[in-house]
Amino acid sequence: MPIRYPLLTAGCLAVAFVAMPAAAAEPAARPLPLRELATTVSPAELRASITTLVGFGTRHTLSDTVSETRGIGAARRWVQRRFGEISSQCGGCLQVVTPSQVVTGTRIPQPTEVMDIVAIQRGAGDPNRVVLITGHLDSRVSDVMNATADAPGANDDASGVAAVIEAARVLSTQRFAATIVYAALSGEEQGLYGGKVLAEYAKAQGWDVEADLNNDIIGNSHGQDGVHDNSTVRVFSEGTKATETPAQAARRRYNGGELDSPSRNLGRYMARLAEAHLTNLEVQMVYRTDRYGRGGDQVAFLELGYPAVRVTEAHEDYTHQHQDLRVENGVRYGDTIEFVDFDYLAQVTRLNVVTLASLARAPAPPKGVTIEGAVSPDTTLHWQPVPGAAGYRVWWRGTTDPQWRHHRDLPAAEGTAPLKLSLKNVVIDDWFFGVSSISAQGDESPVVFPGDPGAF
Repeated sequence: MPIRYPLLTAGCLAVAFVAMPAAAAEPAARPLPLRELATTVSPAELRASITTLVGFGTRHTLSDTVSETRGIGAARRWVQRRFGEISSQCGGCLQVVTPSQVVTGTRIPQPTEVMDIVAIQRGAGDPNRVVLITGHLDSRVSDVMNATADAPGANDDASGVAAVIEAARVLSTQRFAATIVYAALSGEEQGLYGGKVLAEYAKAQGWDVEADLNNDIIGNSHGQDGVHDNSTVRVFSEGTKATETPAQAARRRYNGGELDSPSRNLGRYMARLAEAHLTNLEVQMVYRTDRYGRGGDQVAFLELGYPAVRVTEAHEDYTHQHQDLRVENGVRYGDTIEFVDFDYLAQVTRLNVVTLASLARAPAPPKGVTIEGAVSPDTTLHWQPVPGAAGYRVWWRGTTDPQWRHHRDLPAAEGTAPLKLSLKNVVIDDWFFGVSSISAQGDESPVVFPGDPGAF
């Protein structure tokens, strides 16, 4: 079994909720380095959030919405209050909204309001560019229609919601160019409705969604396969865009790009950040939209053309997912809090925090990236200038290499004329290419693969 290493332990209707006490503190003007920012994530805060969420008994989407102590309604109101408390500590920097839809479906036989609890931290320089972190609030037992039995949902997915809340607590102390959205979703177990509600809300608001980090089942380090792994997390990403047209697919099949959707390059981005800024956490990139035959709330974002990934623990234990609380043959079934590894959950939360901070500080990914070089020893890339970018980085890698390896930098130029960089004696046939933008402080966007397959 892997050895346990020491972990970092340092410290659609929209209703607005804003808390503004007289003594509220403004977000810090000095940006913390990513590694330092990661150390402020607290396992104790994560434990407190999950303890509270488990205490509501069940958070099934069809459960009680009136009680103050049990059911999905009480849980939603608590998350809303928690976001309000965090906002009160940053001078009202969070706007809390509750987008919702009334839905029916196979697992929702009667019209039911599915409501998300969403906190919005507006960016100072590029506020319409949005990065999101999501987790789902609802829980279930063996019978997906059982809305009354105790369904603690400690790991699936109070762990994800706790990470969302902790990311808001940590990042609300900072200022960012882009907007960060923190969202606790409902209706996931009944048909991925919460992701749909938020994705459609984002579209209605006209948000330019750069990334959705969907955290679902991120707090367990002991797998049913017998492996104890507290140093690996999986990041799932789609290979080709869900919105790809037949014409785009034909070009992509011939020239490549099936490994370079924006979501896939977001996964690479997270892996690089973990290597550079975290201790004892490795991102295992998985080239699938989700686990085999299963789904998550990121799917609704992908279906609207928004980049999104799923973050999930490396080794799942299915005796603690979607199970009635019971003991059979000496095995304890049920998703209860004692099976959550809070140091591991803190590590995964740190990954989310540094990813959101890096994305929100960096300029937007370049647009209009094209490439040429057929029948030539050289390869040339073109792209449009990015507002706020101090420079650009042209990347290339072998066609079977999972990660970008080689790069050449180009400073930003004045004006709005397209930019280009030629790579002498780098043959287009043998490599995959991309471009990222870089701020004056060195924050870098995800890499953009040329053409439709890689466009953000």
